[in-house]
Amino acid sequence: MLGSFLFAQDTKEKQERLEELARQIENFDKDIQFNNNIWIKKYANFENYNKVGAQINDLEKELKKYRNLPNSRDNGFRIQQIETQIETLQQQLALLSAFKDNPFKDLLKKPEIPEIPDITNPIAIIGGFGFVKNLENQEKNLTRRLHSLQGALEILKKKFDLLQEAYHLDSKANKNQYYQLQTKILELQSAEDILETTIDVYTKESDEISYKISLQIKGQIFKVIYIIVAILVSIGIAITFKVFTRKYIQDNERAYVASKIINFFNITVIILILLFAYLENVTYLVAVLGFASAGLAIAMKDLFMSILGWFVITIGGSVHVGDRIRVTKDGSTYVGDVLDISILRITLYEDVTLTTFLDTRRAGRIIFVPNNYIFTTMFSNYTHGGMKTVWDGVDFTITFDSNIARACEIANEVATKYSKGYAEITRKQLNKMRNRYSLRNANVEPKTFSLLENNGVKISVWYQTNAYATLGLRSTISMEIVERLLKEPDISIAYTTTKLVKDGTDGFGNKKVDKYPIEVD
Repeated sequence: MLGSFLFAQDTKEKQERLEELARQIENFDKDIQFNNNIWIKKYANFENYNKVGAQINDLEKELKKYRNLPNSRDNGFRIQQIETQIETLQQQLALLSAFKDNPFKDLLKKPEIPEIPDITNPIAIIGGFGFVKNLENQEKNLTRRLHSLQGALEILKKKFDLLQEAYHLDSKANKNQYYQLQTKILELQSAEDILETTIDVYTKESDEISYKISLQIKGQIFKVIYIIVAILVSIGIAITFKVFTRKYIQDNERAYVASKIINFFNITVIILILLFAYLENVTYLVAVLGFASAGLAIAMKDLFMSILGWFVITIGGSVHVGDRIRVTKDGSTYVGDVLDISILRITLYEDVTLTTFLDTRRAGRIIFVPNNYIFTTMFSNYTHGGMKTVWDGVDFTITFDSNIARACEIANEVATKYSKGYAEITRKQLNKMRNRYSLRNANVEPKTFSLLENNGVKISVWYQTNAYATLGLRSTISMEIVERLLKEPDISIAYTTTKLVKDGTDGFGNKKVDKYPIEVD
């Protein structure tokens, strides 16, 4: 009797413990479901694939049995029902086929390392840092996968401990679940070992690549520092030469040209430093420059001609900054002072001159003349070789019966009066130019010419004047010539007009004459 009581008591406690274990296992199942662990999900898909496959096998066996039975209405309905179930399960099996063999294949696979960049210039440093960062992110992703797998194993092991206890209490009730969980844990432990090996291999490869890239980045950083130092040295040398140029070259124009040449060579040296620093194969550089220059020479002919023109202008000295020049192109004429001579163009400031007075009626414009015009367009330099003066002339016409000799004398006197200083300056400068040029006639005194025209005798007087102020002196000389001619009784200025004179004068300044008045056209 006592034995029966103890057995009943023991059975009750066992049952209560089994119920408690069942509740704990159920809570673990809920935790696993809400945990949303990718490893457990993938293994569940693997289990579902096997389960669906087993169901299809069972249904096919059942279908075969029904087909062997005599035909009846019930058998036909059951056969159709089984075939429908098999078709549905086969569709499910196709969806789960990715988990047929290895459910953790994509999680255990070592990430592919892309092509390793070659850090050969400063810009590639950014790509190198990005590549290293990508390797680090891949390694972190693998580590997160391992932590997720270890978390899943920890939960499943706790559940397995509960099932193991329940299995010992009642081997029949929890047998299948116990062995299934044991298989799952073994699969996940095997995946853990593989993943740890994958992480170890990937870490070693990524560390080696990162080390190589870091060495290349350091090399490029040092190269940039060396290049900067070399460029600063080149700039320092250029500045030193400029200081000496300003100190020892008194002529501002020559100092300006020397400064331009120093800038050009400084830029060329800097470009060569950059080219030789980042182009290791000199033969390749020569080939590239050859093909590039051939293509550019065709496509950018005017540009290269302008650069060549700059060399001609700079070395030949035909035009300097400050010179007054005249350029004619496509029927348009521009006269101005050279403000700057860059490698591509000459910059002019258009002054008020006889050209602007007669032709354009515009002045004060900035004119840009491409350097290649030096080869194709007529350039006139009013101040070449240090000359500051040019020949200018005033023309006027007198009647045939005027005192021509006196008119020429007046014109010469006025021209000499105002151009005497300029003539002396010109004479000195021409004497200096005899060393460079063959000058046969160095006479700089005013010249007066008298020429026959349809309506009278044209008097043309030529004189030396400031190249930068020709219009002003021409105006002064012209007005004084007119004033003096009007005072002469035997000189009459001829101009295009028609007059009918009836008062006994010649119609010019009320000068008295003895002969009959004439009509002048």
